[in-house]
Amino acid sequence: MRLRNATIAAASAVALVLAVPTSANAATGDFLYKVGPGIPAGLADPASGECINLFGATEANPAFAPENFTSSTATVFLDFDCDGDVFYVMNPGKRLGDRLKLRSVVFS
Repeated sequence: MRLRNATIAAASAVALVLAVPTSANAATGDFLYKVGPGIPAGLADPASGECINLFGATEANPAFAPENFTSSTATVFLDFDCDGDVFYVMNPGKRLGDRLKLRSVVFS
């Protein structure tokens, strides 16, 4: 009888652990930017720890005017693939002007 109760308790514990969702590895919120005059773009709940090349940004025309409305710190890079020496760290809630150019971003 005790073995059966212990087995049921162990199986219940395993089921409970598997039923609890793990945290999504994402920055909650929106990261907004522009890719041309009056052309907004953005990322919703972007993945954390992964470099994201910004949609609409090109070699000739980088994105600009980033706004970090996520729960994470965003590091924006002038170059694609989060490469190069030109970058800027944006805390959550930070907005930057049209003069800041970017092509990729990574979230903490």
